[in-house]
Amino acid sequence: MSMMRTDWREYGSMIDQKVLVACLMWISILITLNYTLGIEPKWIRNMASRLDQFGALYVMYCSAFIIPYGFVMLLRKQVMVVTPGLWGLLLITPAIFALKVCSANPLEYVIDGVWGLYWVIVTMLPFKLLIVMIPLMILYAVIPQSSFWGMTVNNVHWQPYSLMLLLMLPLILFASTQPDFLETYPRVRQIDFIAPYTDCLLCHRLLYEFSYGIDFITIELFFRGFLIFGFIRYAGAAVIVPMATFYCSIHFGKPLFECISSFFGGLILGVIAYRTRSIVGGLAVHVGIAWMMEVGGFLGNIWSK
Repeated sequence: MSMMRTDWREYGSMIDQKVLVACLMWISILITLNYTLGIEPKWIRNMASRLDQFGALYVMYCSAFIIPYGFVMLLRKQVMVVTPGLWGLLLITPAIFALKVCSANPLEYVIDGVWGLYWVIVTMLPFKLLIVMIPLMILYAVIPQSSFWGMTVNNVHWQPYSLMLLLMLPLILFASTQPDFLETYPRVRQIDFIAPYTDCLLCHRLLYEFSYGIDFITIELFFRGFLIFGFIRYAGAAVIVPMATFYCSIHFGKPLFECISSFFGGLILGVIAYRTRSIVGGLAVHVGIAWMMEVGGFLGNIWSK
């Protein structure tokens, strides 16, 4: 607990509060536009081709990532090291995640039938981890780190992460009573179509949940790993707020409460990653929250009937 208080004090001393306010105002505008106009759930998802989706996502992610860095350059220019390398990373980064989001699983064109669809769903997120992992491995060779984008247990103390999970429990219980949350969770429902074809639906559900958990390795490596440790040499602790803003934008298709809370969750996990130089504890929290939301969605849908 004391470590977390120290993290927040140090973060506040390093980042001008004007940057935080500017990014909050900017992400509020983006959230309002998205949830009013349905930009991500209606426009982008319904585009005719994946190339069109990639272009639209790239523009959206650039607006949520490069513009916040513009705020840092304007308001904290004394901490910024602006080089062609920084601009290259700023332009490449949204493309990596846009490619991750809009890529199709190659198995879609290989396996047919009910079980083909099941395996396409279950292998989709491991495949997307690979899509992100390849450029991160290349960039790791160019930007060497003491660990692979924070994948280390050094300096990790588990008590604060356990406390974070406990603090999230009442929020998830509340969310589990909300109709928009129950429309989204549990996500495992999307493989219930195999129920008539298996004698162990629980086994296949657990395999799906394991696959679902893999996506958070992708998320933590990219956001709390690459977006913190890949940019830290250019902006120091100022990397945290643009990362949280970008992270919020990938939740535009989720329930509004989840989207808003993701910004603050991203800040907390970013601070901890920055201070500990590790993403492992944050990964454990993220996976724990995701599986708690699955359980909450399952129970909430039972209670609502």
